[in-house]
Amino acid sequence: MSPLKITTRDAATGPVLAIFGGLDYDSTGQLRRLIPTVALRPGQRLTLDLGGMEFCDSSGITALIAAYNHAQAAQADMALAAVPERVLRTLRIVGLDQIFPIEPDAGAADPS
Repeated sequence: MSPLKITTRDAATGPVLAIFGGLDYDSTGQLRRLIPTVALRPGQRLTLDLGGMEFCDSSGITALIAAYNHAQAAQADMALAAVPERVLRTLRIVGLDQIFPIEPDAGAADPS
């Protein structure tokens, strides 16, 4: 499993965090520390592009929920994009596919 790497960029709809590698107990702190520093305005959308994600355990799921809570506190939305099938299966099992909007790719989450 590759080490966690997170890149950020601004899109017309709001910030996009692209996550590469494994999001697990050992690496989740990196995302959890980054989330509160992401500036969001009401009505924006925080997009987490998971296309490069190799693995996500329960700690990673908790970090995704923390990102969702951060967006909600800012009166913003959050979407997951390019979710790998193995991660999507986990989201479906725990019902989070009903909470997170899931886009086929980061471009779909950013219609600019």
